Amino acid sequence: MVRRGLGLMGRRGWTRSDALLLPHCNSVHSFFMRMPIDLAYLNKQGQVVRMRHDLKPWRIGPIDFKADAVLELPAGALARSSTEVGDRLVVEAA
Repeated sequence: MVRRGLGLMGRRGWTRSDALLLPHCNSVHSFFMRMPIDLAYLNKQGQVVRMRHDLKPWRIGPIDFKADAVLELPAGALARSSTEVGDRLVVEAA
């Protein structure tokens, strides 16, 4: 549980293919983070129900009660992939 709470805090960067999936989650924050992130809020079927681009450090992301998971990505990843609300994402472990 502590690891989930720490998430990406303290990390200095990541590769363009990195992501962090937080299951059973409908909101996140970027406290103690050093880099901006993109957020994809997913329902139980993996469909994008909300997105937040470029959430800066020390911010609180929106709460979405339709979301069952939040996918944290490097800033700009959602735009580069042309992801839109309604898309279904499949997340695979590295």
